[in-house]
Amino acid sequence: VFATGGIGGVHRNAPFDVSADLHELSRTPMVVVCAGAKAILDLPATLEVLETLGVPVIGYQTEEFPAFYSRQSGLKVNLMCQSASEIARVALAHWAAGIRSAILVANPPPAEHALSGEEIEKIIQQAVQEAEQAGIHGASVTPFLLEKVNQLTGGASMAANLALLLNNGRLAAEIARALAEMSNPSPQV
Repeated sequence: VFATGGIGGVHRNAPFDVSADLHELSRTPMVVVCAGAKAILDLPATLEVLETLGVPVIGYQTEEFPAFYSRQSGLKVNLMCQSASEIARVALAHWAAGIRSAILVANPPPAEHALSGEEIEKIIQQAVQEAEQAGIHGASVTPFLLEKVNQLTGGASMAANLALLLNNGRLAAEIARALAEMSNPSPQV
């Protein structure tokens, strides 16, 4: 079980630029808990690649794929689970069927720290424009965009990022415990 903030994905305006972690998810049997893909990416294209690669996306208590800083993206997940034990059962059934891909668990950021989807999208668009105008390309784009988004939100994006990391870590720990209990049930007395 692995917890992260957001996974990589397909870059905006560069559909050939796909993060290597999507391919790794297709061949590594693990549970990855995230708050969706990084919001600076092309979320619909990222979900399409995950589907193509056979990586199921489970929403934790949501039917919608979160947009990292925001709880909503308007995009649906493959399945919604209400508990860590339900996610663990799905993962074990997935692997028992001989499928070797990861299970991606999309956990929305805590409501009290989440940003408005419309607001953050406008800020990301502005940051993308500034990167293009400055001639920033390749590996330098992501750090530039994340710093610019943090600057334009007055630090609210960083606060959301830290809150969702803690939230994802908690859920990952619950899933790990459920998997351990299901894999090594205690003897009945």
